[in-house]
Formats: sequence, C-alpha cells, structure tokens
Amino acid sequence: MKLFHFKDHKPVSEADQLAAYRRSGDVAVLGALYAPYMDMVFGVSFQYLRNEEDSKDAVMQIFEKLIIDLKQHEVSNLKSWLHSVARNHCLMKLRSARTLAGFEVIEDVEHELHLATQPEDNPLHLDGRLDALDECMQKLTYEQRVSIELFYMQDKCYRDIAGATGFDMSKVKSYIQNGKRNLKICVEGHGSY
Repeated sequence: MKLFHFKDHKPVSEADQLAAYRRSGDVAVLGALYAPYMDMVFGVSFQYLRNEEDSKDAVMQIFEKLIIDLKQHEVSNLKSWLHSVARNHCLMKLRSARTLAGFEVIEDVEHELHLATQPEDNPLHLDGRLDALDECMQKLTYEQRVSIELFYMQDKCYRDIAGATGFDMSKVKSYIQNGKRNLKICVEGHGSY
C-alpha cells in the first residue's frame, strides 16, 4: 500500500488520502495520489495509442477525469481502477477516431489489449479483428451485451449497471464474465460460439 506524508509527517494510507480528497476536493491531494501512477497510465495509453504525444495528453486528460470521478466513486484499489480508466479512455479515443472515419465499433477491453500487443497488429489485421468483435458482440444475449458495453465502454460499476438496466446486481457480474468468455470464443472461432 502506498503511503504519503502530509505536512505533519504522519504517514497516511492511500485509502485515507482518497477519503480526504472526497471530503476536501483538494486537487493537490489528488495530484499526490496520482503521481506514482503516471508512468503506468502513460504505458497503458501508449500500448493503445502508439503515439507518445497522444499518450502524454491521455495522462493529463485522465487526471482531469479523476477530479470528478473520484468524488463520485468509492475506489478500494486505485492502481487497478486507474488501469481500467486508462484502458477505457484510450478505447474511447480509438473508437471515436474510427467512428469519425466511418466505422462503427464496439470493443471489448481485454481483447483490444491483447490485439494491440500482437506482433501481427498491422492496421488491416486489426480492422478485421475489430469487425469480428463487432459481429460477435451482436451475437451475445441482450443482458451480456448491455452489461459489457456499460462496464467497459462507459466505466460503470456493477451497482450502476443494475440501476440503469434493472438487472439483478448479483447477475451483472455473471453477464459480464459469460459475455467476455463468449466473445473470446467467438472472435477466436471467427464468428461463432
């Protein structure tokens, strides 16, 4: 667990710092929380965006997003939560760029990370895989598709998904896990599961 020293030099846990930020809204506290993770966020961003300047911009844009999001969300593991936020941010940028180019794409986060790090990731190969993923998303059950879209593309937690959809909260996790498994099988099988 990361520790931070406030002016009185008493070590404060990351959870306490998060709580302090939620109470005060002090951006300096948030900056101190975020600083140790900036390299990780840059690395995740660079894996997706493949551009140093865009990745640096993403680090700052994600910080700006945290100013609001960390006031609204209880985060128990900042590192893994930031990793997800960074992935989702980059996927939305990629999706936005593809939409502007005339493509409609629905991406699954884990599959995109896997695809982006493959040696054969030339644009035509990646386009084909994204098209297969889009096709496979349409083959999921309604509950799985909606849960995956809300969780990965809109960064919603299980509780928010249950509230937005009316799904039982205990089933949301199952919908996401089964949907991811079905997507993987479908994409690897080129369109069927």
